[in-house]
Amino acid sequence: MSDRGLELARDKMTTAGVAPAAIETFTRFYRLLESGETGLVREDDVEPLTGLERHADLTFSAADTAEALSRTAIIKLNGGLGTSMGMDRAKSLLTVRRTAEGEDLSFLDVIVKQVQAARAATGAPLPLLLMNSFRTQDDSLAALARHDGVGVDGLPLDFLQNREPKLRADTLEPVEWPADPSLEWCPPGHGDLYPALHASGVVRALLDAGFRYASVSNSDNLGAAPDGEIAAWFAASGAPYAAEMCRKSPADVKGGQLVVRKADGRIMQRETAQTHPDDMDAALDASRHPYFHTNNLWFDLEALAAELDRTGGVLELPLIRNDKTVDPTDASSTPVVQIESAMGAAVAVFEGATAIEVGRERFLPVKKTSDLLLMRSDVYDLTDDFRLVAQVDAPLVELSGTYKAISRFDERFAAGAPSLRSATSLTVAGDWTFGADVRVVGDGVLADPGERGSVPDGATVGPSGVSA
Repeated sequence: MSDRGLELARDKMTTAGVAPAAIETFTRFYRLLESGETGLVREDDVEPLTGLERHADLTFSAADTAEALSRTAIIKLNGGLGTSMGMDRAKSLLTVRRTAEGEDLSFLDVIVKQVQAARAATGAPLPLLLMNSFRTQDDSLAALARHDGVGVDGLPLDFLQNREPKLRADTLEPVEWPADPSLEWCPPGHGDLYPALHASGVVRALLDAGFRYASVSNSDNLGAAPDGEIAAWFAASGAPYAAEMCRKSPADVKGGQLVVRKADGRIMQRETAQTHPDDMDAALDASRHPYFHTNNLWFDLEALAAELDRTGGVLELPLIRNDKTVDPTDASSTPVVQIESAMGAAVAVFEGATAIEVGRERFLPVKKTSDLLLMRSDVYDLTDDFRLVAQVDAPLVELSGTYKAISRFDERFAAGAPSLRSATSLTVAGDWTFGADVRVVGDGVLADPGERGSVPDGATVGPSGVSA
């Protein structure tokens, strides 16, 4: 543990062309890591955040919402490769819905159509910008090019997130992995939004073009469509920063939350990785901490520009230490540390930051194939303005490891997702291929057949398995 590890890491990042702000951000986190900082937020040091204003109670006029949207930009975090589903390209290019006309739509297609529908309804220009990675940029821009009129004059369609070296857990020096040098690198977490914005000049470009606010969300969360009422609420609040929060349900067992720091009364974010094991029960207790973080954020661009200029893009976010192996598919490969930070942790940076309670319709992330099955099913309808609206409470879907990779998942649901509107849950063990027009009722269960099983066309899956 010495200056050698940091020097090697900085040299590696410089040689790779990583932005100076990202290198300085990495340097700050490296020093925290080297000093033994874990980034843990103890329960005794915080109070719950409660009593938020509710999106459902907002009553802004059409003129107010149109005015707020006219000054708002939409930023989507689009660096994810969908590696948890066996993908090696942008997850946002995955087919998520099929229209009544038989057109397959990817996440990115739906996002564009949501923005275009909001433009048509309000007259707002609503620029759409993607924060891409080097791995997602070319394919994603090619996908945008298939849509007419996406760009806004004078503004880019994307900007690039940064990358950083994985560090050997024993020496904190950059790991070497000749078998696949790309595995020597990792993303810095979505907290990289800030040095990436600073390096790209995007915030200043938006301000120069007359925009004042930005709505930021993940590209795999189609619930975060442009929303004029939240835009109007944020504009009226005068806050520099706001987070959208959802009430917890029994299914919400992990994820970030906002808490109030006892020392100064400041709102701060606590991720699952920042929660001490002794505090986990309290953190997950919905009666104590009623909200979880959707990762949908709102920024006053003037306040954001001032903070980025003041810090050179190096915001003082808490460290998240992530212990992994250099090859995530090989538990015997070299143990490494990945330095990460959370975008939402900036809530503690901006004095006067606030939050709003939103409904579950604003939080529809797809992290695994079971989430994707729900999105493709009849639980959701795709509206004329391309919002996904749940027709019933979403059932809990649990699929065996057979379905983890998207290629195997698609093969087994080649005839389409089963009807889930009458289901309270679906649990699939082993390996089953679903036919067309399958319906799940109640607590649908498919036990492991021991070999590849088949659910016939038109069958019903219920608590006792398959019936005709």
